[in-house]
Amino acid sequence: MSRRPLLERVVRELAAFERPSASDGERRAAEWIAAELREAGCRGVRVEEERAHGGYWWPLGLLNVGALVAALVGGRRGAALAGTAAAAAVYDDVGGGRLWFRRVTLPKRPTWNVVAEAGDPDAKRTVVVLAHHDAPHSGLVFHPALPRIGMKLFPRLHERAEQGVPILYGPFLGPVLLALWGLLGARALRAAGSAFTLGASAVMANIGASRVVPGANDNLSAVAVVVALAHSLRQDRPAGVRVLLVSTGSEESFMEGMQAFAKRHFPALPRETTEFVCLECVGSPELCVVEGEGMLRMRYYTGETRERLARAGRDAGVKLTRGLRTVAATDALIALRAGYPTCLLGGVDETKFPANYHWPSDTPDNLDWDSVQGALRVCEEFVRGRAV
Repeated sequence: MSRRPLLERVVRELAAFERPSASDGERRAAEWIAAELREAGCRGVRVEEERAHGGYWWPLGLLNVGALVAALVGGRRGAALAGTAAAAAVYDDVGGGRLWFRRVTLPKRPTWNVVAEAGDPDAKRTVVVLAHHDAPHSGLVFHPALPRIGMKLFPRLHERAEQGVPILYGPFLGPVLLALWGLLGARALRAAGSAFTLGASAVMANIGASRVVPGANDNLSAVAVVVALAHSLRQDRPAGVRVLLVSTGSEESFMEGMQAFAKRHFPALPRETTEFVCLECVGSPELCVVEGEGMLRMRYYTGETRERLARAGRDAGVKLTRGLRTVAATDALIALRAGYPTCLLGGVDETKFPANYHWPSDTPDNLDWDSVQGALRVCEEFVRGRAV
């Protein structure tokens, strides 16, 4: 039975209104998804209200501006202290850490996660399937021409590349270089650090001022798979595996919704019997088993779980590319850092980035629906493979 009509309906309904992180649109999306999961026969469907700042441009921008101002006003001593603190805060913020800077200094507002249960309610083994329903801001740094320029100028390098350019090094390097200037006194470090902090601040301001994109690929394609998987599990419920279907809010503000899910649910999810499958941008033309992720530090997903995902692809007859890493950050990072077996099913186009990434062209009409259906078949096989 083809699930395409259902998949398309989910994406088009949710893409019809804006869903920035921690917004009323995000709440509306969460309630809509919860209603769909109840209709699909899931148990214990709930919308969980959490707290989040809802952005990343203010934290990163303020940290860079603060480091630069401290260097200008306080000289080398100010640069050493403020640059070190800002670099540590940026590293924590982009790496799925405690988000201590934004928690202490920035306002928060409600965000909403959706949680539902399917499969065998008495099973000891649990598979958590993750998506997110908030949509990202655009910005010039996400212009689709940029990766294509590199692809055309350096075709051999692009062909061998296993990941994209880690653009979040920019907001990190500025404070680091200013801290080094404070310690070592080299003028070149001050000039380079000032340039990086100014550039990063401008980029963050541009992102904050840009409109929210429809987010059909990132990440309504994954939400649609979660809803369709719920229907599949109602028709053919596997014995011996419980499935948690989760769609988070505020993923685009560096996984704040998933951080809240972790605080609420991880104590009841034993690491020995729980696995996480995260879905990201599966409406791109080329599906892949992503090997690792990290904006600054690369963290590799659990080897055994990655292989299990690849095997599910083979059993489903879906080609899954191997060998690629992502320099973005996803909800999978929170589960991985907590010690859970974790894998990521993602998608890319010929640039080795997700199609229409954070750009206004991320609309339902530009999705590769064969890929979305393929991702659903892979998830179905993964869950069946964990049944006892």
